[in-house]
Amino acid sequence: MKKILAVVMALCLMMTVALAEETATLNWEDFEPALEAGGVTGQFYTFDEIAIKIWLPDGINATELTDEDKANGYIGYFMPDDQSAAVAVMYVDVQGMTLEQYAEYLGTLDGVTEIEQGTVNGFPCVSYKMPEQDSVSITFTTEAGYALEVTCTPVSVENAELVWGAVVSSIQAA
Repeated sequence: MKKILAVVMALCLMMTVALAEETATLNWEDFEPALEAGGVTGQFYTFDEIAIKIWLPDGINATELTDEDKANGYIGYFMPDDQSAAVAVMYVDVQGMTLEQYAEYLGTLDGVTEIEQGTVNGFPCVSYKMPEQDSVSITFTTEAGYALEVTCTPVSVENAELVWGAVVSSIQAA
């Protein structure tokens, strides 16, 4: 229990420092030691089609995507067996929008809050919350005019920001 509490406190400190900066910067190597020290385990999942990998905690498993899911841009969807949480990964056509344009677009949508530009593992990104959907999302645009978007839910449960912070900070080139 003490180890988990130490991990939680370390991750809180890292998230607080990162979010306090004008442009949030998250790096996987900042989270990795705290997760290891607390015995929090997980594995990287690689999306070969876009050469990106993401760490997911043990117990969050890939679900089978339907043809409709794929048509809507989903390239991965992960949940625990009890379906109490989810991580959705989408690769969608944003018609060549830059991150700045995408952030402006998000600002026009109902229910989108806390839009913030930042950097994760050297990749520029924009993050936002959707309180009505109890979710947080992070989006990266690509040179091909597409966006990689990772959405995590729920954010209202205890320690969710810490777990989702570790997931988000893990997004990196494969």
